Order: sequence, then C-alpha cells, then structure tokens
Amino acid sequence: MGLLKEVLLLPAAPVRGTAWVLRQVVAEAERQYYDPQVVQKELRELARQLDDGEIDEAEFDRREDELLDRLAVARGAAPQGPAAQGPRP
Repeated sequence: MGLLKEVLLLPAAPVRGTAWVLRQVVAEAERQYYDPQVVQKELRELARQLDDGEIDEAEFDRREDELLDRLAVARGAAPQGPAAQGPRP
C-alpha cells in the first residue's frame, strides 16, 4: 500500500516539497522573532530612540509592551501587556 500511495502522490511531490520548505521558513522566522537576545537588543534600541528624541513616550510604551509580550512568550509565560489583550475598541 505504501508504494502505491507514493506512486499516486508522485505528481504532487513539488507541492509537498514547497509546503515543507515553507514550514521550515516559518519555523525559523518564529524562532528568530521570539529569540530573547533579539528582543532584548530591540528593547535597548527602543530605549536609545527614546533618549535621542526619535520617538515619544506613547510610542515607546506601545512598542515596549509588544516587545515584553514577545519576551514573555519566548520564556514560556503568558503575555501580560495591553498588546496581549487584543485591539482596543
């Protein structure tokens, strides 16, 4: 049965291969997105932007909440900030 299944699914091989590659790309992107070192680097950059006057306090707070939520997910904790609660009405 396994050989027959493989022969019948052979025409779909390029699609299955493409799907596998896409799954690998998504997994790597998520790994990098939630990497604690990357998030901490972004937090430092955000603080620098605030200190240099490139962003205001409200923008800093919003982006900091998002980064802290990513850091919480990376460490296995539930996100706590406003970004975790969804969009505001």
